[in-house]
Amino acid sequence: MIGISFNQKEFEYDAYTLLKAFFPKEEIQMFYVQEEEVPTDLNHLVSITYGTQVYIRIQWEESFLEGWEAYEETENRKIRKNKLKQVLYKLLSQLTGQTLPWGNLTGIRPTKIAMGLIESGMSNAQAADYMRKTYFTSNEKTALAITIANRERELLKDIDYEKGYSLYVGIPFCPSICLYCSFSSSPLQRWKDQVDAYLDALLKELDFIAEAMKDRVLDTIYIGGGTPTTLEPEQLERLLGHISMKFPVHQVKEYTVEAGRPDSITREKLQAIRKFPVTRISVNPQTMNQATLELIGRKHTVEDTRHAFALARECGFDNINMDIIVGLPGEKKEDVQHTLEEIKKLDPDSLTVHSLAVKRAARLRMFQEQYEEMEFINNQEIMDMAIKYAYQCQMGPYYLYRQKNMCGNLENIGYAKVDKAGIYNILIMEEKQSILAAGADASTKFVFQNGERIERAENVKDVANYISRIDEMIERKRVGIDTWLK
Repeated sequence: MIGISFNQKEFEYDAYTLLKAFFPKEEIQMFYVQEEEVPTDLNHLVSITYGTQVYIRIQWEESFLEGWEAYEETENRKIRKNKLKQVLYKLLSQLTGQTLPWGNLTGIRPTKIAMGLIESGMSNAQAADYMRKTYFTSNEKTALAITIANRERELLKDIDYEKGYSLYVGIPFCPSICLYCSFSSSPLQRWKDQVDAYLDALLKELDFIAEAMKDRVLDTIYIGGGTPTTLEPEQLERLLGHISMKFPVHQVKEYTVEAGRPDSITREKLQAIRKFPVTRISVNPQTMNQATLELIGRKHTVEDTRHAFALARECGFDNINMDIIVGLPGEKKEDVQHTLEEIKKLDPDSLTVHSLAVKRAARLRMFQEQYEEMEFINNQEIMDMAIKYAYQCQMGPYYLYRQKNMCGNLENIGYAKVDKAGIYNILIMEEKQSILAAGADASTKFVFQNGERIERAENVKDVANYISRIDEMIERKRVGIDTWLK
């Protein structure tokens, strides 16, 4: 166990996540005590003291390192945090002999920093220099962040952040729950008799959003999950038809239905979706290796993925995204290469490469002792290979985000062909615009004061609670809209 001792409560989470990045398999415990009160049975200890300077000492078995950075207590909080992370990173790097690809950045939105620097008036070179000196990002990751920030700016140039909004609609049902999944997904077999009641509540919430936001421009619609195509064709038509009646769907810049699991996709469902002005769908294999699909609980075959993709093309969809995950249990570089070769043959319009992130809710973590002997491999060589394949498919990177506990301390990257990038993905990651979210476990994000302030209104996760408490979910949004968007 690694202990972190603080003399006051400030930047604890930043210190914790940075330490976890260097030692992902270690248990870390935090103490808010004086040094002499820290348990004596800890072999590994990081002590952080705040005063007129941030002072860090690391006692690591036989090693002893210390560093400090002076600051004024009245300094900007961001500056104080950067100084803490800089000295802690230097000491941990010295201790381990490691550097991290993203340096001391522990947040999920590194491109948001790059975009902010460019929008402040910096040139690309100045922004890159600032990131390397402030956050110790590698040359490769710095260049990637700057490249994506510029593409995002171009894609969002016609979006009115202040007067517009995006709509998220959550369908929380799945054919089965994947081993790595931490989303609030519910197995369809258990909830099959409640789907229509869920839609009743969902449409009521959508009615409120449509009326409350009628004076704003709707830029994008994203129907996600779960797996939206667990709905039957008539249920899909009911939902999409209601959205068409209540919202100005023909003016939106992008309308996505995340079809997702190949075993939930049929010709009838795709034809139901095609009756509406949906511009983008996803067919997500995660891997094209059958043994891995069986291990992670994906109840479909590689051939199902090929068939679902071909069906989507036959039905006229010309903007199809595919998701894959790197770092799945037991997969090596050769397995990822096989997946990429198969994806290349299908020729999707965009590809999202996720680096496996095992969160607390995932069954993979809950039963991790069953998978102790399996490797979870991701590294820069594999990510570079994914970039090469994306370029061979005429795709370039257009958005990026990170998560906690990611394999290889790397990132998720979205690649797309020209004019096929997912605008909603950028908006939610860069937090530029308010997103009104409906459905169980949906999180509404109110962005205001020129993006300087963000507040949230959360819906309950459980399907039964969502149905029975729908009026409460609507009231939470009403309060948020009246408070933050009026």
